[in-house]
Amino acid sequence: MQYDSVNSFLQSGTDALKKGPIALIFAEDDVELESTTRHHLKLGFANLIAFMPAEFTLPEELTKRIHRVALTCAPRTVVFDTINKVIEAAPSNWMYYCYNAEYLFFPFCETRTIGEMLAFHTEERRDAMLTHVVDLYADDLTAFPNGVAPDRAMLDRIGYYAHTRHTPDGQPLERQLDMSGGLRWRFEDHIPYERRRIDRIGLFKPRKNLRLLPDHTFNEPEYNTYSCPWHHNLTAAICSFRAAKALKSNAGSTFDIPSFKWRNSVAFEWNSTQLLDLGLIEPGQWF
Repeated sequence: MQYDSVNSFLQSGTDALKKGPIALIFAEDDVELESTTRHHLKLGFANLIAFMPAEFTLPEELTKRIHRVALTCAPRTVVFDTINKVIEAAPSNWMYYCYNAEYLFFPFCETRTIGEMLAFHTEERRDAMLTHVVDLYADDLTAFPNGVAPDRAMLDRIGYYAHTRHTPDGQPLERQLDMSGGLRWRFEDHIPYERRRIDRIGLFKPRKNLRLLPDHTFNEPEYNTYSCPWHHNLTAAICSFRAAKALKSNAGSTFDIPSFKWRNSVAFEWNSTQLLDLGLIEPGQWF
């Protein structure tokens, strides 16, 4: 199904919100839009809603499998406003959001569906899941000047840090962490301070009065926690070329970065085992 605006979708397309889990994909440009769509369909999302400009194209066989909503995803606040409108309209089904050239991985995703994983997470009385945004980048910026190369993708094997999150008056927040690492850490001089974090509550269940804030946290504190109080919970990763694209498309940074590779770069293997071994995702009690 195709809709010419978000309002049109919310008026006549809300049947897509009745069965979850639901994926919301926001296309800032058309880079790897097709591969992003295919990846998330393969994970087993019941409905996939793609927000993109009308001029972007997808193969017809993919268009038939998704709900397409015309939207220009700029300025960046448009995405948050749209997600909050969907939250208001949606039943309490699990929801996920990402941008194009981003790919969700969770423990054992090669053999288990997103629905199976979230069913277990729900049984643990969790309504949200922490995801780490793991930066991917091309191994050769001469061959791939926009920093995007899925077949030759790399990631950092170390260099990830967690800092206790605090309230504005300096009090520590229970079970909340600010995560840093990847390209946003190594090239922090080119990244605004408020966009350096790599933690995102990428999976969540809508509820009344819930709102996503522009820093990728929610107005409900428990949604922003990495686990329940009594044991570790599942976490997932969103493997993303978004930072690489931004650093190479920005005139203020592109000429300062001849390569993203460093001594701790490794080839991305496109599987959850590698992310588990690197400690970038957590299986919790799920085996």
